[in-house]
Amino acid sequence: MELLLANPRGFCAGVDRAIIIVEQALDKFGAPIYVRNEVVHNKFVVDELKAKGAVFIEELDEIPAGSTVIFSAHGVSKAVRAEADSRGLIAFDATCPLVTKVHIEVAKMRKAGLEIIMIGHKGHPEVEGTMGQVEVDEAGETFDGMYLVETPEDVINLNVNTPEKLAYVTQTTLSMDDAATVIAALKVKFPSISGPKSDDICYATQNRQDAVKIMAKDCDLVIIVGSPNSSNSNRLREVAQNQGIESYMVDNAGYLNPEWLIGKRKVGVSAGASAPEVLVKEVIDKLKSLGASEVTELQGVIENVVFQLPRNLTTAKSTA
Repeated sequence: MELLLANPRGFCAGVDRAIIIVEQALDKFGAPIYVRNEVVHNKFVVDELKAKGAVFIEELDEIPAGSTVIFSAHGVSKAVRAEADSRGLIAFDATCPLVTKVHIEVAKMRKAGLEIIMIGHKGHPEVEGTMGQVEVDEAGETFDGMYLVETPEDVINLNVNTPEKLAYVTQTTLSMDDAATVIAALKVKFPSISGPKSDDICYATQNRQDAVKIMAKDCDLVIIVGSPNSSNSNRLREVAQNQGIESYMVDNAGYLNPEWLIGKRKVGVSAGASAPEVLVKEVIDKLKSLGASEVTELQGVIENVVFQLPRNLTTAKSTA
């Protein structure tokens, strides 16, 4: 049995940045450092940061007033930022800059008087953060011209207030193929709809999906390393599956099922943008113990993107 390793795979610049922000905050200010939601969607990463003193919470009212909080890579709504200010929390923003780009797009679209359709997965933190970028009036009522769709069927059933003044944005970690299908449906139903100036699906998501598509053509099984709540990891598995290739996602090597390998000659391995390479190596070692002999690292796009850390963190004086 031969193993093929997709490239690129694993950590992207946004994930690297988010983890470094938590680690630097712990180094500078000491534990506990509170993090709203999982800073990135990977159990191994979250558990490592917990062991160093990070405390992951769902709502800001779980944090003592005046504490330090970090917003996750998925971004937060305007309301969350306002609440952090009102509670006197010291906030550092680990929002991926490519998610921030979508937030800025939403603000520009609203300034232009457009209603906005977001293509994304209901309940995902990134979607909640982006949907929360619209204005709130004095009565606390949120602008009602922001809509969420996930499938072409959602588009068919969607009614908007001003179809002639409409724009769309997308979650950054969607399947490119699925997003294209929904965008096509939007353009059929709302011919005058406008989109972002550049694609919202991030470079890392695109590169990893492209790499899996290329790899899967030569495989009879694909294994994706990633946690169940990782959107981009789930999309990688779907990319292989949509090509008719048997595919599974595993959080770590312990989730590998030897029965998957029966009769398989070429097994492809990749990892979501929030999955560390150490987990990939453990999966490879496990597959070797189950009969894999040759390991081939495929060529792919070389990523050299680096995002700057928040200035208020880099310039903050250490108190630890």
